[in-house]
Amino acid sequence: MGDNSGVSPGCYAAALSALPGMGPAYLAAILAEYHPRDAWEAVLSGRIERPGARREDRGGALDLDAVDVPAADARGGKSKRPWRTLVATVDPVGWWAAISQHGIFVTWRGQVDYPDALINDPSPPAVIFWRGRIESLDAPCVAVVGTRHPSRDGTGVAFEMGRNLTAAGVCVVSGLALGIDGAAHRGALEALRSASGSPPVGVVASGVDVVYPKAHSGLWEGVASAGAVISETIPGRPAQAWRFPARNRVIAGLVKLVVVVESHARGGSLITVEAALQRGVEVGAVPGSVHSDASVGSNQLLFDGASVIRDSSDVLSCLGLFTLGGSSRSNSGGREPDRDVRDAGARGDGDRARGRGRSSDVRSEQALDAPARRVLEAMGWRPITANQIITDTGLGAPDVMRSLDTLAGVGAVAEDDGCYTRVR
Repeated sequence: MGDNSGVSPGCYAAALSALPGMGPAYLAAILAEYHPRDAWEAVLSGRIERPGARREDRGGALDLDAVDVPAADARGGKSKRPWRTLVATVDPVGWWAAISQHGIFVTWRGQVDYPDALINDPSPPAVIFWRGRIESLDAPCVAVVGTRHPSRDGTGVAFEMGRNLTAAGVCVVSGLALGIDGAAHRGALEALRSASGSPPVGVVASGVDVVYPKAHSGLWEGVASAGAVISETIPGRPAQAWRFPARNRVIAGLVKLVVVVESHARGGSLITVEAALQRGVEVGAVPGSVHSDASVGSNQLLFDGASVIRDSSDVLSCLGLFTLGGSSRSNSGGREPDRDVRDAGARGDGDRARGRGRSSDVRSEQALDAPARRVLEAMGWRPITANQIITDTGLGAPDVMRSLDTLAGVGAVAEDDGCYTRVR
């Protein structure tokens, strides 16, 4: 049924998702039968009631008793008042107009901007909110996930993978969490600063305007500006524990491959893996030290048969973007990724991708003084703080900060949110 009011029906879809006690399964069932505006009218008239209402109180309400509503769906506001009394004075149009002024958009199943990968998902989000450009998901998508407490090597691997996959035309998807997720997206943003590539996408458990964790506020803004931050949680709502597993199923549904860089034995990324396997999505893992607690879960995945992922080249091979005999057509619009970009990224220097000759890099590095060379060697290829560099090198803070300024001046180091990363 069409909406002839001249008002975007998105405001009604958003308002329905904001009802206390409304969960993904219940909302999906409602929107499968009603247009959003008609569903709102049905709530006002009492024909659609909140889960748990007694059958004898429903009258002619939509019979959703057969819908499998998760326990989490019953959570929400503390009030148990009927929906029709709660929304009698609500203006969905004005409410959503105020939210959309902050660059927040909404879509739902059946709309042209709803992600194609989720249309036939076994548990699709009924409504999706986003900031940025949701069309970033049109590129081949890979999830790079892992522990919030990674080793320094794991952080470096995630950063490099995010950077090199982005440069090769792959959309890097993660949960924007601390640790591996954040490192992968920092790498993706670094690639976009240096060359062209596919923008990243963050899938979050809170509203797209509620940064979690707070330490990633700069990273959220960077991902939203370059690509998109998406969520099925209404704007303004903080993350809740039950929303993280729900968020992980969306990540798994969006991608062609899930790569676990590091995971503890009971890491949250294993929930993403389980959701991926349920959807027939391939899972890969980066081998880690058998002495590292951070690699217990990811090494177990390899033992159980996950694909071995050593670097971005292995990811591209899994996606079918490259073959042993040369490159093959991408699944995204037939575009063929640049082999030179992949080779440069695999070396960790990215010279060809940035159009710089290696000889000029060598000359500039040879001109560095001893402290600057020492700092560069200590950094390796992972994000690192100035305090950690001071600890690793034994240099004083003034020498380290001066060296970092020098390295940044010659294009050897980049800084983001207090972390420094070697870029060549």
